Amino acid sequence: MVVRTASGGGRFEKIGAYSRAKRVGPFVYVAGTTAVEPSGKLHAPGDAYAQTIYIFQRIEEAMAQVGAEMRHVVRTRAFFADNAAGGGFVRAHGEVFAGIEPVTSGVVAGLTTPGMMVEIEVDAVIHDEDGTIQQD
Repeated sequence: MVVRTASGGGRFEKIGAYSRAKRVGPFVYVAGTTAVEPSGKLHAPGDAYAQTIYIFQRIEEAMAQVGAEMRHVVRTRAFFADNAAGGGFVRAHGEVFAGIEPVTSGVVAGLTTPGMMVEIEVDAVIHDEDGTIQQD
């Protein structure tokens, strides 16, 4: 069974002994991902839509490192700084996942940085177009 991990270069990954993405067989899990850029700067402070688009790009990169694609995503979970952030998330989610339609949930939670509006995690199953699960 394939086991692969990917690092996103986050400052807490090494300290906390966790991976950005982990694949076990056809199952892929992506850790909570925020809009903190590699430089440590927060991307688009206060803009939930822009942060969501940026986060999904980071998630897509992490998934690619373990052999998965966005079309394999079956669940997304979002954590919002406040209720207003949900609208930007929903709009961006609709653009990114048009035709894929994973299940999703969102919850208002305290986020770690002022201006940080969204944190997202995803689960995926690597499968063919007809739903056949891929094993390697």
